[in-house]
Amino acid sequence: MDDVLIVGAGPAGAVAAIVLARAGARVRLIDRATFPRDKLCGDTINPGTLGLLRRLGLAAALEDRALPIDGMIVTGEGGIAVEGRYPRDQRGLAISRRDFDAMLLEQAVAAGAAFECVAAREALVDGPASAPVIRGIVAGNGARHQLTAKVVVAADGRRSTVAFGLRLARHPPRPKRWAIGAYFEDPIRSTFGEMHIRRGRYIGVAPLGSGLSNVCLVLPWSGAGRAGSSACDFRDPPGLLRNAIAAEPALRNRFGGQAPVRNPIMLGPLAVDVVREDMAGLLLAGDAAGFIDPMTGDGLRFAVRGGELAAAAALDALEHGWDGVHARLRAAREREFASKWRFNRTLRALVSSRAGVRAASVGARFAPGIVRRLIVEAGDAKAVSS
Repeated sequence: MDDVLIVGAGPAGAVAAIVLARAGARVRLIDRATFPRDKLCGDTINPGTLGLLRRLGLAAALEDRALPIDGMIVTGEGGIAVEGRYPRDQRGLAISRRDFDAMLLEQAVAAGAAFECVAAREALVDGPASAPVIRGIVAGNGARHQLTAKVVVAADGRRSTVAFGLRLARHPPRPKRWAIGAYFEDPIRSTFGEMHIRRGRYIGVAPLGSGLSNVCLVLPWSGAGRAGSSACDFRDPPGLLRNAIAAEPALRNRFGGQAPVRNPIMLGPLAVDVVREDMAGLLLAGDAAGFIDPMTGDGLRFAVRGGELAAAAALDALEHGWDGVHARLRAAREREFASKWRFNRTLRALVSSRAGVRAASVGARFAPGIVRRLIVEAGDAKAVSS
C-alpha cells in the first residue's frame, strides 16, 4: 500500500507528488496519458506562478527553455490597445503545456514518486453510505486492478473521473463556456502575451519563441449560437476559431488564411463546481477541486499552489488522521485564491455585458493606467515582491 496515490500527472498532481516525495512519503502517480502530451491551455506562466515554482526549486529547467514574457497587451472594442509591463524585476514565461507538464513529471519521478501510465476507472469505497472512506482506485487500460493508499489525491482535471464518479463535482448551469485553441506560425516576434476582449468572448495569444503562437478562443454557448446553426457551429471548432481570427484585423493579418500547425482542440463546458469535498481518504486538487475559467492566466497558479496545499493536507492526514483535514484545506484555499476568484468573476461579468465592454473601452482610452495596474494584478506580480 502506498502512502499517497495521486490520480492525474498534470501540474497539480506532479507538484503534489514532488512535495510529498521530498517529505518522505511513498507516492504513486498515475495518468491515462503518455507524456509528453498535448493539452489545451494559454501556455503562459505569470510572475506569481513563476515565483511559486522558484520557491519549490522547479523553475530552473523551465527558464532555460521558455520564452520570457514582459507583460500583456490588452485590446478592446473600438481600436483600444494598452500595453502593460510587469515590474522591472519580474517576468512571466511562455512554454507549451506539452513541455511544461512533461518537465514537472520528470521532476516528480526524480524526487522519488513512482509513475504509472494507467487510467483510473473508479474509486475504491469502503464503509457505510453515510460515512464512506476512499481506500484507493480501480485502474486499468484493459484488465483492471486495485491500487490502494492511505490517501488518494484526485488531480485528474476538470472532467475528473474520481470527483464526477463519486458525484462530488458537476458542471454548473451557468456559465457555460468553451475554449478552442491551436498553434499558428507567427511572423511577429514578441515577448508580450495578448488578450483581445470583445463582448461575450475573448482571444488569448501567447508567443512561444519558436515562430509559433498559441491562439485560444473562449466563448459562451449563447455567444456562439446553438449547435447546427449556420453562423457558428460547435461541431466545427476550426471554423469557429477561423471566424474569430478573421473578425479581428490585427489577428487576421497574422494568422488568417493559414492552417494551424495541428488541429484545434476544443474543451467545454469549462466551469466545474465541487458540491462536496469532505470524504475521508480523498483530497481534490487542481481543476478537479473546481474550475472557474480564469481570464487572467491564473490556471497554472491555482494548479501549482493547489497541488502544494493538497500535499500539505495529505501529510496532515497521514500524521494526525482525517479529523479537520478538509476544513483546514478549504480554509487554506480560500486564503490563497478567494480574492483572485472574485477578480476573475468580475472580469467575466464585464466581458459578457455589451455595456460593460463599452464602458471598459472608454475607460481604457482615457485612463490606460488603470488597465496597466490590472495587468500587474492579473499577473500576481505584487505577490512575488511581497
